[in-house]
Amino acid sequence: MKKTFNLDETLLREAKEACGAKTYTDTVRQGLETLVRDAAYERLRTYLGTETYSPDVPRRRERPARKRRVA
Repeated sequence: MKKTFNLDETLLREAKEACGAKTYTDTVRQGLETLVRDAAYERLRTYLGTETYSPDVPRRRERPARKRRVA
C-alpha cells in the first residue's frame, strides 16, 4: 500500500542507521512493528499482579551448588 508522509529527513536517516535497515521502507516497517510490539507489551504489563486469589507458586529451579575450594 502506498502512502505519502512528510518526514524529517535527518530523523529518517538516523533511524535507518540505528536499526540497520537497507531501505527507508524497511526503516519505517521496523519502526511500526516495534511500536506495535511495545504497545502490546505495555497492555500485558497492566495485568501484572492483578490476580488477587492466586496461590504463591514455588520456584522450580534448584539453588546452585556451592563451589568447592581446592586446597
